[in-house]
Amino acid sequence: MNLTKAAGSTHKTKRIGRGQGSGMGKTSTKGGKGQTARKGYNEKRGFEGGQQPLQRRLPKVGFTSRVEKPYEINVEKIVAIKELNEISFESIKSIHKISKAVKKIKLIGKSAKDLASKVKDQNISISGIK
Repeated sequence: MNLTKAAGSTHKTKRIGRGQGSGMGKTSTKGGKGQTARKGYNEKRGFEGGQQPLQRRLPKVGFTSRVEKPYEINVEKIVAIKELNEISFESIKSIHKISKAVKKIKLIGKSAKDLASKVKDQNISISGIK
């Protein structure tokens, strides 16, 4: 059986440093002298020849806190919460429109402290009370 490689699938190896007539003599395709012409040289990622690199020129961006902030409801503005017998997550949802992403609620306002005895849910806190 005579197996041969497909036409154009292989290339001749580049023979560098074999004289001026080869077209790849003298500097052996490495350009001029200096650090870049030496073996073992590798440029740092993002290096721009001494110019301030792009990642250092642009401002830092993209921090999000892992601490989940509660959704705040002012009791003075939504009076219906004051009138509830028992304050729970579901009872507040029935009165006030809240997104599904909300996991914790904080009641704020002057009369929020008076509602502390009515709160029956761990996910509801009141301003000024720890």
